[in-house]
Amino acid sequence: MAVASPAPRYRQIEEFLLEKIRSGAYPIHHQIPPEEQLARDFRVSRMTANKAIRDLVQGGYLVRQPGLGTFVTDRKAESSLHEVLNIAAEVRGRNNTYSNTVLRCEAIEADDEVALRLGVRLGTRVFHTTIVHRENDIPIQFEERFVNPKWVPDYLDTDFTRHTPNEVLVAACPISDVEHVVEAILADAQTAAALDTTTTTPCLLMIRRTWSEEHLISYARLTHPGDRYKLRSSMHYRP
Repeated sequence: MAVASPAPRYRQIEEFLLEKIRSGAYPIHHQIPPEEQLARDFRVSRMTANKAIRDLVQGGYLVRQPGLGTFVTDRKAESSLHEVLNIAAEVRGRNNTYSNTVLRCEAIEADDEVALRLGVRLGTRVFHTTIVHRENDIPIQFEERFVNPKWVPDYLDTDFTRHTPNEVLVAACPISDVEHVVEAILADAQTAAALDTTTTTPCLLMIRRTWSEEHLISYARLTHPGDRYKLRSSMHYRP
C-alpha cells in the first residue's frame, strides 16, 4: 500500500494560519506571528515560512505593511472604480465559483429616469435585465441594466447564465468611456431579498453609464451588500 507523503512544510504553516483566520482566532487586522517565530515553531527555514506567508498574501488573506508586520485582511469581494470588468472573471480570478440568476430579460418603455440616464426619449423601447451575481453561491451584486437596442439589437437573445451583460456589451460595442457614481443606500425589499440580506443592511450602489465612441450604450444600477463587497480606486501620479 502506498503511503501518502506528508504535506510540504510551508503548507503546514499555511493551514495553521488559515485555521486561525477562519476560526476567528486571528480576526481582521490581527497581526500574525513574524516569520522568525513561525520558522522556529515549525522548525523550518525562514525562507519556508516566508513562502507560506507570501502565498496567503497573494490569496488575499494577509497584507504586509512594511516596518510593521503582516496582518489579516478583509477578503470582501472587490471591484475597481476605474475599470469596467467582467464580474464573472473577477470572481474566477479569486479562484472562486461564479454563478447567477436571471430575474428579468425584457423590452420595456423608458420611464423618466431611464430616458434621462440613457439619453433617449420618454417611452422609447429599451432592453432591461436584472441579474443576481453570486460568488461561491453567495449573492454579491444585484444588477439592473438598461440597454439602447439601437446599438446592441441582439442583447435579449443572450443566454445570460453563460455570458454576463458586460461580455455582451464589450463584444458588440467596445467601451470608450465610463461614468461611475457611488453612494451608500439601504436596499428596497426586492433588492434585499435578491441579495439575501435585510433592508437595514447598508449597501453600496454604483450607477454606471458606458459609451462606445459617441454612443451612450448602457445604464446600470449595481447594488452590493456593504458587508460583502468593497470598491477600490487607485491612481498613479506622474511628476
